[in-house]
Amino acid sequence: MARRYDPERQQRIIDAAIRVVGEKGIAGLSHRTVAAEADVPLGSTTYHFKTLDDLLVAALRQANEGFAKVIASRGGLQDPETDLAVELAGWMGEWLAGDRTGVELEYELYLAALRRPALRPVAAEWAHDLADRLSHRTDPVTARALVALMDGICLQVLLTEAPYDEGYARDVLRRMIP
Repeated sequence: MARRYDPERQQRIIDAAIRVVGEKGIAGLSHRTVAAEADVPLGSTTYHFKTLDDLLVAALRQANEGFAKVIASRGGLQDPETDLAVELAGWMGEWLAGDRTGVELEYELYLAALRRPALRPVAAEWAHDLADRLSHRTDPVTARALVALMDGICLQVLLTEAPYDEGYARDVLRRMIP
């Protein structure tokens, strides 16, 4: 039997893994559940991703793109006249106002790095990338502190299901920006 050419298969597997984690959590993720969700043979998932950690790394990397897209779409970091606190609070508001399941999924994958060392470098990439972007507008130490504060605000909104308060976020961020 000839192999069927399927250039999108790996991406479908990643997308399926994200859906499985979104519906069942990381505990529900297996090569079998992903293969069923992606409608591919089980061997395809293990061919493209030898371990579940490899698959989670790919899923986390893709999930990290969600916040990066928000940053790129707004473009306020390039203009030194832009109020940085307003811009950052707006980023969080736009991101949290999006698909709630997607945001929760991003955090679930991000926090999975606590127990899965293979995910730690990818989780750290997000924070380092954002701090690098912010360090063009402030010093590196403040940039890292801003990332930690934003991360904490977003996590609190997700955990408490409280509505995001952009005014509060803006005020707290202003306290950290020199």
